[in-house]
Amino acid sequence: MTIDEIRENFELLDEWDDRYRYVIELGRSLEPMPDEEHTDVNKVRGCTSQVWLARQPDRGTPERPVLHFRGDSDAHIVRGLVAILLTLYAGKTAQEILDTDALALFDEFGFREHLTPQRSNGLRAMVDRIRADARETVAAA
Repeated sequence: MTIDEIRENFELLDEWDDRYRYVIELGRSLEPMPDEEHTDVNKVRGCTSQVWLARQPDRGTPERPVLHFRGDSDAHIVRGLVAILLTLYAGKTAQEILDTDALALFDEFGFREHLTPQRSNGLRAMVDRIRADARETVAAA
């Protein structure tokens, strides 16, 4: 699935109950995260729910490393938000991740008005974590 397919599917759903169900379905489609990656190091701080993001080994070239992530959450909707984020960043270089405004995408989908403040803060924490990993990778290149 691509972010454009998610965008198109979202546009087809008028009711927020249907959109939430779709987000939950996206979360169910996430590749399972191995238990050994549910560590304190991978835990995202600032989320009310438990969220883990694990950076996969870099691919690409040393000058243009591509970052891959795995993620998980103990909350169905948050797991779906993780799935959307991972789809948005899939196959992107560290610099492309830094150049991508994930929060603008979630605003486009209408999440700002439909997420609780705690979930909005958690979403920002997830984006910040991925961007921090990307900054670290760019600095090391």
